[in-house]
Amino acid sequence: MMSEDVSKYRLPTEDEGALQSLLEFIQIVRRLRAECPWDREQTHGSLRPMLIEEAYETVEAIDQAIDTGDYTELKKELGDLLLHILFHSDLAREEGHFTLEEVVRTECEKLIYRHPHVFGNVKVEGAEHVTRNWEQLKRLEKGRNSVLDGVPASLPALQRAARTQERAAKVGFDWPDSESVWEKVREEVLEFEEELGKTEHRKEEEFGDLLFSLVNLARHEGIDPEGALRHATHKFTHRFRKIEAEVEASGRPFSEYTLEELDAIWERVKQQE
Repeated sequence: MMSEDVSKYRLPTEDEGALQSLLEFIQIVRRLRAECPWDREQTHGSLRPMLIEEAYETVEAIDQAIDTGDYTELKKELGDLLLHILFHSDLAREEGHFTLEEVVRTECEKLIYRHPHVFGNVKVEGAEHVTRNWEQLKRLEKGRNSVLDGVPASLPALQRAARTQERAAKVGFDWPDSESVWEKVREEVLEFEEELGKTEHRKEEEFGDLLFSLVNLARHEGIDPEGALRHATHKFTHRFRKIEAEVEASGRPFSEYTLEELDAIWERVKQQE
C-alpha cells in the first residue's frame, strides 16, 4: 500500500546522491561498532543524555540560522542527530529488537495513515482541520484514554505546559480570549504576592501557577514560551558579557561597582544594540 501511494513521486535528482551517502553513513556506523572500543561500549542508556544534548544543539543551530541566515551549523547538527538515529537502530538490530528498515517503514506507514487528506480521500478545510484529524488518529492508533496522554514528562517544563494546554484546548477546555487569560495572570500575581514570606512549598506552588498562566497567555498570543525564554536568556547573556568586558577593561573588580553603576552600563549596552 505504501509503495502504491507514493510511487508516482520521483526522487528529485539532487537527492539521488543522498541515498548513496546514507548507505556509506550506515557502513561507517557499523564499522565504528565493530572496531572502536568506545563505540562498542555504548548502550541505549549511555547514549540517552547525548541524544538530548544533540537535540538542544540542533535547536540552537536553528535559532542561529534564523537570526543570521548562516545554515552551516544546522547542517552539522542535523548530521549529529542522524548519527544517533542510525546508532540506536544498529544497537537494536544487534540485540534483535528491530532494524533500520523497520524504523523507516514504520514511520512511512504512520505518515501515510495520519495524512488521509494526502494519501486518501479525506477532505480538509485548512491546517487546523489537519491538526484535529492528526490528534484523533493518534488517539485511535495508540489506544489513549486521555487527550493529555502522549505529552512526554521529560519535556522542558515550559514546553510541556504549552503542549498540555494545547491538548486540553482541542476539546474545548480553554479560555475564550487573551483578555480572559490576562485576568487569570493578574489573579495569580496577587496570589503569589500573598504567599511571599510564607512556606517555601506554598511560594513554589503559587509561582508555578503564575508561570502556567503566563504560558497560557503566550499560547493565546501565538508565542512559543520556550523559544521566548530562550531568546530572553540569550539576550541577557549577550548584554551581561559586554558588561563583564567593560568592567574588566576598567581595571576595577566587580565587587567595587555599585548596582547603579552596573545598571548604567547595562542601559548603555542596550542603546548600542
